[in-house]
Amino acid sequence: MSSKTKKIFLAFTIIVPFLAYCVIYYIPMFKNAPFKSTEFVSIVYKWGPGENLENSYNSATGEYHYKDTRDSLVTTNVKLRSNDIIYLHGKAHELGFWNFPDLIANKGTDLKTSKVLRYVIQFNYKRKSKTVTYLTDYNEIPKLQGLAKQMTQLIEQSINDAEQRYGNK
Repeated sequence: MSSKTKKIFLAFTIIVPFLAYCVIYYIPMFKNAPFKSTEFVSIVYKWGPGENLENSYNSATGEYHYKDTRDSLVTTNVKLRSNDIIYLHGKAHELGFWNFPDLIANKGTDLKTSKVLRYVIQFNYKRKSKTVTYLTDYNEIPKLQGLAKQMTQLIEQSINDAEQRYGNK
């Protein structure tokens, strides 16, 4: 057998079946993925101590309410650009946001009485939504804690950048 024949034989017996397997296995997953960027509707982001989530942002309406340094409630309208939304969707996908548990809190935490700072992140899509509540005192799985914190920082940074871009500050 010549060298060229060996390469062709190798391609047909190993590489082609592997590629066929990948296509057959992964294409249905991508087609049925519930969190597609093309189906994105909005992000709802809320935070505050305990159950009092007086700070909030809704990307669908642009409503942004937050307490400033003088403890006054500021209400403004901030719209994220489409590339901001795509960036946040991509980062959520990269960080595994869709696999986060709905509640990131230490076992035994009473949500009604806890006064710890909490964040609620909700990504809304046409067919589905994903909501995660993250309490900042969480310490059971450090990697999950870090990812949740990173997601909140990315959203806050995107909102703050948009607010500065439009001169609302």
